[in-house]
Amino acid sequence: MDMRNLQRAREDLRFRGVKGTTGTQASFLQLFQGDHEKVEELDMKVTEMAGFKKSYLVTGQTYSRKVDVDSLCVLASLGASVHKICTDIRLLANLKEIEEPFEKEQIGSSAMPYKRNPMRAERCCSLARHLMALVLDPLQTASVQWLERTLDDSANRRISLPESFLTADIILSTLQNITEGLVVYPKVIERHIRHELPFMATENIIMAMVKAGGNRQDCHEKIRVLSQQAAAVVKQEGGDNDLLARVQADPYFTPILGQLDSVLDPKTFIGRAPQQVTRFLSEEVRPVLEPYKCKMDVKIELEL
Repeated sequence: MDMRNLQRAREDLRFRGVKGTTGTQASFLQLFQGDHEKVEELDMKVTEMAGFKKSYLVTGQTYSRKVDVDSLCVLASLGASVHKICTDIRLLANLKEIEEPFEKEQIGSSAMPYKRNPMRAERCCSLARHLMALVLDPLQTASVQWLERTLDDSANRRISLPESFLTADIILSTLQNITEGLVVYPKVIERHIRHELPFMATENIIMAMVKAGGNRQDCHEKIRVLSQQAAAVVKQEGGDNDLLARVQADPYFTPILGQLDSVLDPKTFIGRAPQQVTRFLSEEVRPVLEPYKCKMDVKIELEL
């Protein structure tokens, strides 16, 4: 969604044009002796010379401050997405499933030497919150422009606009550094999946039993009771998930015991996720990145 917004903003980029002091083009109309076509032609030519394809048809003394709102809303949306991404990275790092780049001499915690805190992701989240908050400035500025406009917008814009773009830049640079050096630990992920897999597979077990002639309601109740017993072992005793052993020991499930290996295959739970990702990259991501291809061969290095 953020990339689409950026693409739309890029395509709809406009120039204030030749509108005169108050935006009415009155002085140019007088200059061309009332010839409206010449005024519009001048507006178009100046717009093209400035490198824009379009100009705003109606403005005041300045362009509408809603333009600033639209621009910073895109950046705030980017901030929200990056915050979500980096929060997930931090949560998965806590589970030891993934790890952001960690320098050889980097200190993860001044108090606890063993720690490898996700400092880059934490920094992204911190700055992303600031980026999201900055959109309030143009919102308030646009809302108090009075009949024409006031002069209390200038100082605010000179802070909020550049700061938003600079913040977005460092957030993206840091996120690029994270993704380029991200470390994944498949064995830890596999252990977590195997631990939860019996619970995840309960629906598949019910479906297999129904296909074998069982009653869905009866099977559901059986699974519910066994699941609660297995969950109690995990939560109250700190033991392993023994749901599968309980299913195998219950005569009710005899008709599908030979199918349990296939029912518990982790690959059956990912659906079309690989195909969805491939199509998303092909149809949504790459077309947006294509115009900037020549500028993307940049490696980001950070010192922590």
